[in-house]
Amino acid sequence: MATTAYEHDADGSKYIPATQRPDGTWRKPRRVKEGYVPQDEVPLYESKGKQFKARQNTGLPVGLTPEIVAAAQKPKKNQSGTIQPIPGMIINVDKKKKKKKSGADEAAEKLAKCEIKEPTFSPPAPSSNTPPATQADPIKRLKNLRKKLRDIEFLEEKIKSGLLKNPDKDQKEKMSKKSDIVKEIEILETQVS
Repeated sequence: MATTAYEHDADGSKYIPATQRPDGTWRKPRRVKEGYVPQDEVPLYESKGKQFKARQNTGLPVGLTPEIVAAAQKPKKNQSGTIQPIPGMIINVDKKKKKKKSGADEAAEKLAKCEIKEPTFSPPAPSSNTPPATQADPIKRLKNLRKKLRDIEFLEEKIKSGLLKNPDKDQKEKMSKKSDIVKEIEILETQVS
């Protein structure tokens, strides 16, 4: 039911008169309290963000008032075809402007300038038993090496005490690297200090 016409009764209060339904039956007249707005006439709810966005949607950059835009759009021309941004300096704008290239033309030009070269691969450096000492932080590397040395010494103690009688292949390999690790620790200690 869209907008309804209110009527006043003998007491002066508003009411909606009786109306006939499509099936032929009648609705009772309804009394309306003062200040009542029918559901159909209540405006739709808009959140604060939506209201703010509607106010800001002027097409101008944030903080730029329409007065500044209007002043900036007025041409400051003294003569036809010349602009004088600085007193005494004349810039002629009647020169022929170059046509802008289309996106396809620009891409074709850039591709024409590109060169394709065959990659050159260097042979891999001969690998040694020690891992490369070129890490970002020599202090971290030194800490890791000291930990490895502690592990190796712990393994050797186990073997001497008899707790570990038959070390496996990995443990033997780990113990064989002890001298390399000790050398690398000495080198790093001289670098750090």
